[in-house]
Amino acid sequence: MKKLLVIGLMMSNFVFAQTLSRDTADIEVIHENAHERIKVKPDPLLKKGQIFVFFGWNRGAFGNSDIHFTGNGYDFQLNNVSARDKPTKLGIVYIDPSWFTVTQYNFRLGYFIKDNLALVLGIDHMKYVMKQNQTVDFSGTISDPKYAAMVQNGQVNLSDEQFLTFEHTDGLNYENLGLEKYKNLINRKNIDLVWSYGVGIGVMFPKSNIKLFGNERSDRFHVAGMGTDLRTSLNLVFWNHWMARLEGKVGYINMWDIKTTLNNKPDKAQQDFVFGQVLAGVGYTFNTKRNK
Repeated sequence: MKKLLVIGLMMSNFVFAQTLSRDTADIEVIHENAHERIKVKPDPLLKKGQIFVFFGWNRGAFGNSDIHFTGNGYDFQLNNVSARDKPTKLGIVYIDPSWFTVTQYNFRLGYFIKDNLALVLGIDHMKYVMKQNQTVDFSGTISDPKYAAMVQNGQVNLSDEQFLTFEHTDGLNYENLGLEKYKNLINRKNIDLVWSYGVGIGVMFPKSNIKLFGNERSDRFHVAGMGTDLRTSLNLVFWNHWMARLEGKVGYINMWDIKTTLNNKPDKAQQDFVFGQVLAGVGYTFNTKRNK
C-alpha cells in the first residue's frame, strides 16, 4: 500500500510538472508574441494634428543670371552675371537671438494635415552677392557719357565698383509654403529617423543693397517676385520631441521688380536664376504620441 501511494505521488508530481512546463511554455510564447506586437508601433512623427518648429542655418549657391536694368536715361542688360552667398563667420552671432538675422538662417513651422503629410510655412533668409571681380557682356543703351564710356567692346568691367554693386544681403528672403510627405525609416525607443520630400512656392521679399551709377544705395524691403522649390530632408527625433534636421533644396527664383534707387522713380532691375541650398538646425515637435 505504501509503495502504491509513493508511486501515485511520483506520477502526480510528474504530470503536474509537465502541465506546469507546458503552461510556462505557453506563457513564454504569449509573452514573446506580445513583445513582438509591442515592437510594431506607428511612426512617431506621422500623426495628424502634430506641429513642429525648426530653426537653422544655410549655405546657398546660385546660377548665373542676366540682369536687366531700366530707368531714366538707361535701358540695358548685363549677361551671365555670377554670384555667391555670404556666410557669417562662426561665433556667438549664431546663438545670440539679438543677432540672428545677420546669419543665413531658416525657420520652419509645420502642421500635419494627414498622418504623413504636412503643410510647412518657411522663411529662407539667404544672401546673394554679385561677384565684383568679373567682366560681363553688355547690351542696351546708357545716356550718361561717363558710364557709357565704361562699356568697351560690348563688355563692362565691374571690379572697381563704379558702375554697379549688387547684393541681396539683408537678404534674399524667400517666404514660402510647402507641402511635404514624410516616411519613417528607423523607429526605436528614444530615436527615430524620418525622411521627407516635397515642393514649395512663395514670394521673394528681399532687402536689396544696390548702387548703380553712383546713386545713393537702395536698401529697403520690397516684394520683388516669386520662387518655387523642390526639397528633401532627414529628421532625427530624440525622446519623442527634440529634432535635428538636415535639408536640401533646389529651386527657381524670378524677380521682376527689384528696386535700384531709394526714390519713387520707376528705376528697377529684373533677374531670374536657379538656386541650391543646404541647411541644418534643430527643432521641437509638439503633440507627438507613441504607443506604450
